[in-house]
Amino acid sequence: MGEIVFTEKQEALVKESWEILKQDIPKYSLHFFSQILEIAPAAKDMFSFLRDTDEVPHNNPKLKAHAVKVFKMTCETAIQLREKGKVVVADTTLQYLGSVHLKSGVLDPHFEVVKEALVRTLKEGLGEKYNEEVEGAWSKAYDHLALAIKAEMKQEDSQKP
Repeated sequence: MGEIVFTEKQEALVKESWEILKQDIPKYSLHFFSQILEIAPAAKDMFSFLRDTDEVPHNNPKLKAHAVKVFKMTCETAIQLREKGKVVVADTTLQYLGSVHLKSGVLDPHFEVVKEALVRTLKEGLGEKYNEEVEGAWSKAYDHLALAIKAEMKQEDSQKP
């Protein structure tokens, strides 16, 4: 894979929109997970903090942390793509993400569900600032981050005895 072209404008769009969402993490974390469950109700059992409840819990620190991680890592990926033309995640982080997602039974389609929830949350949070360019920039960064995690999952899966 050659270098990925991620423009300065794309990076700026991702950073700016993340700054907006950051102003109300509890609200957008909740929205994000509500969207995941709306798109794929069965995904509920994959998250420890959703498993034993009928609704998305308000003020759950684990839920907030997970939502923030998805947005933050996607934003960091955008910066890396712009600066280095590739995803640069520390090996330990990547191994951890690979193993956690593998253990939870995450499959390729699940990454698409999360991406759709991410896009819907951006739409909700940005209001009229939301447009196709913003969606394109986030989608591109997310896709590359997902590819890196999936590659790590494959590697880990192949090393199982």
